[in-house]
Amino acid sequence: MSSPAASSRLLPLALEGGRYLVRYSAGEEALTAVLPLAFEPFLYLTPAHLALQPHTGGQLGFYLEDERQAATVAIFHVFVDEADISLAHSPWQAPFGAVQLASGLAPATVLAFLQRVQQELKGQGVKQLQVRSYPFAYDPAGSTLLTQALLQLGARVTLAELNNHLEPTDLGFEARLHPSERRRLQKCRRAGFQFEQEPPLLLPAVYDFLRQCRAEKGQTLSLGLERLQELFRLFPQDHFLFSVRDGSGAWAALTVAIRVSGQILYNFYPASPLAYNVFSPVVLLNEGLYAFAHANNMRLLDLGTSTLPDGPNHSLLQFKRHLGGVLSLKLTFAWELA
Repeated sequence: MSSPAASSRLLPLALEGGRYLVRYSAGEEALTAVLPLAFEPFLYLTPAHLALQPHTGGQLGFYLEDERQAATVAIFHVFVDEADISLAHSPWQAPFGAVQLASGLAPATVLAFLQRVQQELKGQGVKQLQVRSYPFAYDPAGSTLLTQALLQLGARVTLAELNNHLEPTDLGFEARLHPSERRRLQKCRRAGFQFEQEPPLLLPAVYDFLRQCRAEKGQTLSLGLERLQELFRLFPQDHFLFSVRDGSGAWAALTVAIRVSGQILYNFYPASPLAYNVFSPVVLLNEGLYAFAHANNMRLLDLGTSTLPDGPNHSLLQFKRHLGGVLSLKLTFAWELA
């Protein structure tokens, strides 16, 4: 399916005297809301990031507009599979897609919005939509409303992942640490390990370090170096390199951290060589991220999911729990539209 010509239509909802309209856009117009957003969009749902997803099929945008507020109160981006137009995805290539909602929307409004989306997608010949949502912790109320509406419309959960996060407060990182991790943190300090922010120009060397660490565990990186460099170049305020260096100045741990929003920092690519397991420098790395998030008034440090191809990664889940991690769900849905 080739991308449809740029187009946009307004579809009324039979709610509150016509207060809400759904703007349905295709082609180039699908990326951008017409009315101002009533919330800060997550990085992966911004037009600039959506435009990077390498997709040649149909790209559709659904925007719930509140005429009373003169604002867009929900956004939903859908990518139609070029090889099979009966299948669509949200996202196409990103950690998550799904629907982002303004606070305060009624359940009936969210349901009516998704019903209109369902009608339009069916009219395009889409029979199934795969939706990978963000962790509940990002927006607990919105995630609950979205999940309830999707299930009511016949969607089913195909993957329920456990996500962990920390909540930076004045109490500090150590307050919730398990005693074993506190001992490792102190061991790193005694050995002269230091947390640092690294310049993006070191990305090639950082990437080699991350790749080698993953290879030691039989894993690979989801992004290539060129793609990672592109993200740092296009979103310099949202991508960071952080390290732990040992007493000699060598890297003991590294990560790529992503500012998902002004409130959320995502520890995206943590890695440390097996040779440093006796120190566990990733604990010190997370302490530094925690301090960075707190200093920037963020409410959440996302530690990510702990999932292997065959199920949960229990050792990683335990490690994050020992860091003081708070659990939330990250759901993927299959929505049969026919």
